[in-house]
Amino acid sequence: MLSAIKSYLSDVNSAVSKIPLSQVSEVISILLQAYEDDRFVFIMGNGGSAATASHFACDLNKGTINAKNKHKRFKAMSLTDNIPLITAWANDVGYEDVFAEQLLHFISPGDVVIGISGSGNSPNIINAFKFAAAHSAITIGLTGFDGGLLK
Repeated sequence: MLSAIKSYLSDVNSAVSKIPLSQVSEVISILLQAYEDDRFVFIMGNGGSAATASHFACDLNKGTINAKNKHKRFKAMSLTDNIPLITAWANDVGYEDVFAEQLLHFISPGDVVIGISGSGNSPNIINAFKFAAAHSAITIGLTGFDGGLLK
């Protein structure tokens, strides 16, 4: 068991060491600009990445404030949190458009759309990115492996 834990932690250390810090810095700058400009940040993913999207939105909305301060707040929304809406779009239009259809209600130029996908090839995230780009939103892909189409 100990050797499996050591191997896992070694793999995590190796993966973290490969994260390009210049790109992390660019994402931070984009998020700070969205905050300053009162822009929305929309976050989406599938499976475990859906949970990450929810947590990311929670952190931006709640984790960035002190309940006692009166500063403005991030405007962040996880597109993975409304299960009835997701399943309605999946049933009526197709799963590949569950995120793009949600963006249609809210997106404005300059908003930020973040897609989280291990493969970078999830059709519903790719379609949402195409929709976002067509509406002058900024897109950020958080992927694994070779980045897939989101790269």
